[in-house]
Amino acid sequence: MGTSTNVVVLTDDLFDEIEFDAARTGDHRRAALRMNHLAATADQTGNMSRAEAYLRAGEQWLLADEPEVAADRFQQAMADGGETFADPRAPLARALFALGQRDEARALISQLDREGEGTRDPRTCDLVAELLAEQGDMDGALHWATAGADECRRRGDTAELRLLLSLRYRIRHDLGMPEDEYDQLLDELTTDARKSQHLRSAKPAGGTGDN
Repeated sequence: MGTSTNVVVLTDDLFDEIEFDAARTGDHRRAALRMNHLAATADQTGNMSRAEAYLRAGEQWLLADEPEVAADRFQQAMADGGETFADPRAPLARALFALGQRDEARALISQLDREGEGTRDPRTCDLVAELLAEQGDMDGALHWATAGADECRRRGDTAELRLLLSLRYRIRHDLGMPEDEYDQLLDELTTDARKSQHLRSAKPAGGTGDN
């Protein structure tokens, strides 16, 4: 008797496909259930950790308006300890806010803030800034957006930097604050991106333009 080789492996592409289908159909609960099953049973030899799988399952549970289950998935991601695209405590805080556990959510964010001095993750900063802005804490949101932008500048991560600077600009606009050097940097990055896009679109198809 031979053994089956049909082993499902955790990969970004697999979960991207599930998320795309959920966005198309609106059935986030189905996506969450499938991700749950994969997180628990699939082989961890691909490019995704089991912690990441639980985190992304939790995001789908949030979109399915089931924050209690989402919180459990985020806690599983934390317990696993594997690498994730952002700290699971950031989406866990969102789930706790949705459950009305505001004090616990803010305690998690404070913990992240204390531990993040000098080692902040830009994606986590983005998630927390967005969350606090939704909760009406614009000063807190500005703090996290600025911290994330500073870390992006240190790392040279221009793609994430543009996202954080755009968020930061919206927050400052809502606070009625004037333009500062970060907003000027956003203008420069936006101009550079448009120039690069124009150059790519102007390049002749199938050649270098030297003929």
